[in-house]
This record gives sequence, structure tokens and C-alpha cells, in this order.
Amino acid sequence: MTPPAGSARPAPTVTAELVEQAAARLAGVVTRTPLEPNPRLSARTGAQVWLKREDLQTVRSYKVRGAYNLVVQLPPEVRDRGVVCASAGNHAQGMALACRQLGVTGTVFVPGTTPRQKRERIAALGGDDVRVVVVGETYEDASSTAAAEAQRTGATLVPAFDDPRTVAGQGTVACELVEQLGRAPDVLVVPVGGGGLLAGMSTWFGERHPGTRVVGVEPAGAACMAAALAAGEPVALEALDSFVDGAAVRKAGAVTFPLIRDAGAELVSVAEGAVCTEMLGLYQTDGIIAEPAGALTATALGTVVQVEPGQTVVCVLSGGNNDVSRYAEVLERSLVHSGLKHYFLVGFPQEPGALRRFLDEVLGPDDDITLFEYVKRSSRETGPALIGIELARAGDLAGLLERMAATPLKVEPVEPGSPVFEFLL
Repeated sequence: MTPPAGSARPAPTVTAELVEQAAARLAGVVTRTPLEPNPRLSARTGAQVWLKREDLQTVRSYKVRGAYNLVVQLPPEVRDRGVVCASAGNHAQGMALACRQLGVTGTVFVPGTTPRQKRERIAALGGDDVRVVVVGETYEDASSTAAAEAQRTGATLVPAFDDPRTVAGQGTVACELVEQLGRAPDVLVVPVGGGGLLAGMSTWFGERHPGTRVVGVEPAGAACMAAALAAGEPVALEALDSFVDGAAVRKAGAVTFPLIRDAGAELVSVAEGAVCTEMLGLYQTDGIIAEPAGALTATALGTVVQVEPGQTVVCVLSGGNNDVSRYAEVLERSLVHSGLKHYFLVGFPQEPGALRRFLDEVLGPDDDITLFEYVKRSSRETGPALIGIELARAGDLAGLLERMAATPLKVEPVEPGSPVFEFLL
């Protein structure tokens, strides 16, 4: 977006110098997280791929960098009035740690979709200094409540991404990884929610190492920054998929948007199901427990983000606060995305042997029924059943559909995105 003739864009709210000042404040407070080569992703792309392991940060997320950088700069009389924030979980943990270390009273508002594991960690990190309040179902619900609480009490609002002090703190990941690598990478891949991390890192790289290609990765169901760039300003998404909870933001930040726009960072998105597949790869092959937002960059690499063989690529693995109870859903979404799991409504005649004929005539030798549930029994002649079938290979679907078309049974696929399918997941 080009400014009108005769006008100029305002000075950036965050600069490389401010990021470096934040790095000095955070020295000895946050963990200098490892920068590790990843053989699996290197083999996938032919590049030299490194993971910046912010999942091993003090609160298992980079968010503590921005939260602490903001709170530590508050004058004593402002700190005495307390702080408040809204968060899907990770930012709240960062603020909770800052409150405890600096002796500041804080209130945290989280949406109901925030995993229990994150809520418990917030309470543990903050101790007696922090109160956790669950409100609404989205980040925006929590955000509006936090803003109202700050206005009512005089406490300072600590934004998860939309404040220059937060952005500068999160941007310190950039200078840290370059120090560790000994040079600037050819490609940097960064996860994007509201844009704080990308804004800080792309601003620093734009000034200090403009030759590095910077790519931001959003979840397809919450691509608010791409929508902002297309519209020329932050706009609210009509629909929001909250699965990638650490990056499920409806509207990009007023501070982060112009920084990312002016830095010229690329924006791509990946499907939530693909994120689940990558989470399993990180866990099973690399031994890394990544939350959905933490797996965004690795998901994109070699798929929607193409790199050259031999290039040095750094992916920021932003967080590891994943509730183990979510892995059943992660596996389910991965199988559906990979074309290995399918659901059907099948009308069975109410007579002996009907199910046996379905198994013999329709199911392939390597197909497996993972769900069978009658959904209606009001008819004496037929009984619809919801059936989940897992295939050994995605290519086996064509044969399965051919056999279903040939059977006298009435078979209706349950398509992803349909109300029935949403109920299943």
C-alpha cells in the first residue's frame, strides 16, 4: 500500500535499536533458548534447517519476552496500580512470571478455549500475585473484558502483541538467533497470530540484515494479518477457527500491522489439519512436544514455503504448552487432512446380516471401521448409522467409493466443514 503523493508514513513505533535495548533488559531474566539443526526438515527441503526452540523458554513460549519488557519499564507508581492482560495462555504465563519476579499484582483474562494445562501454569507461575479469570470463548472476548477492567481499576493493560514494548521484547528472538548462528540466515520463518513476534523480528532483520527473506505463517482459519494486508488496514475476520489457539486472533494489531507491512515480510497460511500432521512428526521423530502455534513454521516449510537447497533456514518453534489430552483430536485432524479418515451416513435395512454384507461387499481388505453408531431408530425398515472408516492408503478411497456406489444401501459422505462433521471433531 503506497501512501498518497505528498504524504509520508509515520515513524515506526519499533526500531532495531529498541529491540536491542529490550535484549539488554531481558539478559539473565529469560532463557537463551537453543538453536538446533533439524535433520528431518533438512532432508525434506535440501536446506540446512535450524529450529529456534522457544518451546524451551522459561514459560515454554517466547511470550515472556514481550510481557516482561513492558512491565519492567513501568514507573513504580504505575506498577502499584497493578497490571491486566488478555491471553489464550502463553502471554498470560509470561506476564504472570513478570508479576512474580517484579512484585506486581496482575489479573489475567483467558477465553474458555484455553487448555486447562495453560490455565494451571498461569496460576502456578503467578502465585499469589496473579488472579486468573476465564471469560467468553475467544481471545476477543477476553481482550474486551481486560480493557474494561483496566479502565475501571486504573491498572495497566499489557497487550499480548499490540504495544511497541511487547513487540520489541518479542523481537529479541531475532538478535539472539543471529548471535547463535554466527551469521544471518538466508530464510527466517515465523509464526503469526496478532503479529507481535513477526513485527519485532522483521523490523530488526529489515534494519540489520535486509538480505534475509522473512516469511510469516498463519493458520488458514485465522489468517488475520493476510486479511489486513489485503484490506490495507486491520479488519475483523468473519469466521475464526480456534484450534491453533496460540495464533487464533480475529483482528491484526494496529501497532503490528504497519510494522509488518513496511518490513515487506511474506505471509502464507497452512491448514489446521496439516499443522496436526506436523505436530505428530515433531513428536514422533524429533521428540519435540509442540503446541499447534509452535508447529506452524515447520508445517509450512517445504509445502507453502519453498527454499533453495543449501540455504540456511531458521524456523521459530514458538511454544510447547500443549495439553496431552488434545493429542486424540490432533491425530483425528491429521488423519482427515491426510485423506486416511472418512465418515459416512449409511442406511441399513433392519434385517439380519445387513452389516455383514456391508463389511464383505463394501469394505476393502485394509480398511478399518473406527466408529459405528446408529443415529436414528424410528423406522422399522431402515436404520441410519454413522460410520468412520480409516484407510491404509489415501489412494484406497476411490475403490471404496466405487463399492459404495454399487451397493443397494443408501450411503451419504459426511464432508469436512459440514455441521455433522464439525460435531465429530
